[in-house]
Amino acid sequence: MKRIIFILLLALIAGYLPAQSRYQKGYTKKDGTYVQGHRKTKSNKTNRDNYSTKSNTNPYTGKKGSRAKDYSPESYNYGSGKSVKKGSKGGMYYKSDKGKKTYVPKR
Repeated sequence: MKRIIFILLLALIAGYLPAQSRYQKGYTKKDGTYVQGHRKTKSNKTNRDNYSTKSNTNPYTGKKGSRAKDYSPESYNYGSGKSVKKGSKGGMYYKSDKGKKTYVPKR
């Protein structure tokens, strides 16, 4: 019984720890644009713990997130009036006025 309580306590604590991150080296895109090296959160198919998501802060830069959390009411306002498309890896996006892909949170 003590072992089960200990495991449950560890799982609870793990849920409150900051997201794991890794360093992404700088690289050059096919179009010649250079992307500077930066820290990325570990991929887990949600944006709830990403540094760019609202209510989260990047501990390395101090920058506050601005994207809506997946499945939040705010995520339904993305791409209003735009044609939202599905990307090759399953992500949803729309093209901004400048022609740039803007990925949207899961609805």
